[in-house]
Formats: sequence, structure tokens, C-alpha cells
Amino acid sequence: MIFSIIPMNNLMIQKSVLVLILAGSAGLFWTPSRAQDLNMIGLTLLRTVTTNINGAGINVAQPEAAAPTFEVNPTAVNQPASLFLTYTSASGTATNFPNSVGSESGHANGVGGYFYGLSGGVATNVAHVDNYDAGYFYYNIITPLIPPSINDPVVNQSFIFCNPDWSHESVSMEQNIDSQYDDYAAQYNTLFVSGAGNGGPTNQAQVYPPATCYNGLGVAAYGGSSCIGPTLDNGRCKPDITAPAGATSFSTPQVAGAAALLMQAGLRGDGGNDTNSATGPRTLKVLLLNGAVKPANWTNANSSPLDARYGAGVLNVFNACKQLAGGKRSYIVSTTVGTGGAHPPTGASGTIPVLSGWDFNTNTSGKLPAQFDAVNHYYFNVTNNLPGTKYTATTTLVWNRQPNQAAINNLNLFLYNCANSNLVACSTSLVDNVEHIYVPQLAQGRYDLQVWKAGGAGIVSAAEPYALAFEFFSETLSIVQSGTNTTLKWPVYPAGFMVESTANLVAPNWTASGLPPASITNNMNSLKLNTTNANQFFRLRRPNF
Repeated sequence: MIFSIIPMNNLMIQKSVLVLILAGSAGLFWTPSRAQDLNMIGLTLLRTVTTNINGAGINVAQPEAAAPTFEVNPTAVNQPASLFLTYTSASGTATNFPNSVGSESGHANGVGGYFYGLSGGVATNVAHVDNYDAGYFYYNIITPLIPPSINDPVVNQSFIFCNPDWSHESVSMEQNIDSQYDDYAAQYNTLFVSGAGNGGPTNQAQVYPPATCYNGLGVAAYGGSSCIGPTLDNGRCKPDITAPAGATSFSTPQVAGAAALLMQAGLRGDGGNDTNSATGPRTLKVLLLNGAVKPANWTNANSSPLDARYGAGVLNVFNACKQLAGGKRSYIVSTTVGTGGAHPPTGASGTIPVLSGWDFNTNTSGKLPAQFDAVNHYYFNVTNNLPGTKYTATTTLVWNRQPNQAAINNLNLFLYNCANSNLVACSTSLVDNVEHIYVPQLAQGRYDLQVWKAGGAGIVSAAEPYALAFEFFSETLSIVQSGTNTTLKWPVYPAGFMVESTANLVAPNWTASGLPPASITNNMNSLKLNTTNANQFFRLRRPNF
């Protein structure tokens, strides 16, 4: 196939009307992720308290735009040449570097550095990297009627499809691109992690494909000028998540690297014996979303489950790994109701034994002739028996758009108080295949978390596999005095908190300045202060950025 280079900083390739542009046109040469960024995404903490979660054994792919300049130089990312199994473009395939099928790309080096670079990367020990020209990848891997399997479960895509003037393709073209990626993802259990785009010539343009596909992860840049949601076709929530970077080209590989870490952890049994469920793309996606930390101005609505700027929040791979470690927890009971009927708590006595974990399961509703909605009930006793304690509840539901389908099944999340059957919160989007509930001030009690699936003649299928992640926590800060020292302690999980202090509570001036860094012992943060410290009052604040 022949591609023509469009003279726009050598960032585009074109075939017919499709143009691929690097998702981050600034800072094309890689420098290692700043230590504060690795702290923000929970990677430093993960490396401190766990052993060898580094992407070992995971195969990944990195398609790059701007052929023939698309290749990662192994030396530039401090990795051996043997890490790169193949370089592939329309000119052929090579297994060495340099080669005749392409040339070195500073942008590709930068993306690879954040993805798996030995200094500053997230997944520093992946098994191998397949480096593709993005145009070849799209036309020869994604779009064929019978697409080939690349055997790479995590694919980073730091490029976008758009017109040469940065405007969006037609809605029908974007829908076609989404469908092609969704079909491939569903067929081969591939997680596509794609940059949302940087806004083009105007700030906060809407998300570009392929970040708009249903079954992938669209990534924004926290601290950058990212495109925002909703999608142009039907108002879906994209991006899904964000990570710290100046451009989405470099926030995206941090999320892809985190997915590789989760997959490795799941394969080695960190999430239990059902490693197939633990490492499927829906489970990886739901854990990454549910582990994300909300920025202070994060917001959503029942019909719009994710924030238009941040998705579920800022990536925190430590939280995601801890929720994986909570284990697979099946629903307590499954019930059916007439289509559109009420579905209050059932009064079942069983209880999920942990307050942080996940499930991969199936919900089956009635189509024809029996039409009914189906509800899977997860019951939790949310309490620590300390009067007045409030909890934070975060739960996420993910399912796929099925192959060769324009529509999706309609699933919703509901959280009921079992004591009075009152609805506490819900997520009821009609267009998204993600539902998300966030309740920062949840009273202690018994709760029914429901995964609901619509029945009726119009549904795509009776059965729908889904992934669910949940977290209920009450963060506590303890203060212990010993001689002339005062020690502050709080759990390492969930992450994303910082300690602040103030001299008084009448007109408090909360600040983290002047406090030493915390140390970690036995999964507890510990911060030692001299009792003569001027600030005598302390609190935990989230987010810590």
C-alpha cells in the first residue's frame, strides 16, 4: 500500500481521507518520567511495597504514526535490542535496528520511554515490543475482514485520526473506526490504550478516534491541554482516564504500562486462581478506572458516569493492583423483575467478605418470549463500629460492545441502603459501556450493590459478560506521642492522600510544607514530628496533587 506524506511537521500519513497524527506534537524526544509523576500514578509506592511487578512476561505493541519515521531506538529507551521482536511497515518486517523498513522516531522513543523505558518507564520488563507503522497497522491488522492476531494483549496508540486541518472526520467515519477497533478487541481480547488528542488549534476539542472506541481506553493528559468528551456520535463519556503529562502521547503509555503491570500481577495469581478472568481486557480496564484518584473538581452525573476532562480520574496503578489483590468476589444472589420494574434489596443474608475487590461474571436477562430485567446483587457490611465514621465508595462496571454490533446491551449500577431500601446512588447511562458510582460521604451500614441488565425485545443479547470493581474505605489518621516526638500513621491503601497541618482550627491554613516525607512499614505510612512543631493539627487530604 502507498501512503503519501503530508507536509505538516512530518507528523501525518494519509490514505484516502484518513489521516493519522501524533497525539503529542510537543516534546518529541524522551526524558524519563519525573519522580513526582511516578509518585502521582502510584508506581513508586507499588515498587516499594510489592515485589517484581514490572511487566515481566507481557507482550505489547506500539504502532507509531509518521512513516517511514516510526521506529523506537532500543538504546534511546535503555533497553536491549532483543526486546524488539519486530519492526513492521508497508516496506516489510525487520528484527534488528537499524533496518530498511523504517527509521528512528523521536516521538516513538518518547512514547516507548514512558511505556517500558528502563529509566522512568512504567512496565520496564515487558517480554517484547512489536513496533508498527500506524498506517500499516490500521489497514493491515485492524481493518481486514479476517484480521490477523498480533498476540499482543496491550497496544499503545499515541496517535489520532483527523483531517489535515485537525478537524474531526465525519461522524460516520469515526463510527467506522470505532467499530473496527471494537471488533478486533472483542475477538482477540486486546486492550487498546489510545491518546485522546491535544485539542488541535482550539483548546479542549472533543476526543478523536481511536480513543473513542467502546472497548478500549481513551487517555487524557493531566496538566496538559487534552481533548474532552463527550464523543461526537452519541455523547458517550470519553476520555476514560488521565495520567500526568504535557501531551496525551506521553500520558497514554503510562496507562498502557499500568495495564501490562496488572496483567502480569493477574497471571502470577495476585488476584486469585482464575487468572483468565483476572487478566481479561474488561477486568484490566475496570481496575484501572476504579483505582483512579479524583481531582478536586471531578464531577459526573447519573446519565454521564465519567468526567468529561478526567474520565474516572488520575491513574493510580497501586490502587488498581490492591483491588486486584482483593480477589474475585461473585454476587450473593441473582434476581429477575418485569422489564422496567422496581428492584429493591432482596433481604439476602450473604455478604461479600472484603470491601475492596473485583468480579468477572455474566448477567442474563429475558428477550423473547420471556421478557425480564436481571439483577446481580452484591451485599456489603460497610462499618468499622466507630460512631460517625464516613466511608468513600467507588465502584465501576465495564462490558464490551460485541463483535459486529452497532448497539450495546444496557447495563446499570445501583447502590441501595438495605436498612430502608433507599437508593443511595446510581449510574444509568443509555449510551456508555461503562458505569461508575462515586460516593465520598457514605454512612456506615449494609448496602446492596446491583449490576442490572435490561431485558426486552430490543436487547443485543440475553447474556452479557461484565467486569466489576469495588472499593469502600474509611481513611484514618492516628497520632501517637512518644517522648519529644509525635508519630502520625495511616494505611498505604488506598493511595492518593497527603498529610497537611495547621496551627489552629479557628482560621486554619492547611499546608503540607515543613513536613518530612513519610516512611512505610507493615503497609502503614509513618511520619515522625517533633512535638514542638508550631502546627499542632493534622489531616489527610485527597487528592495529593
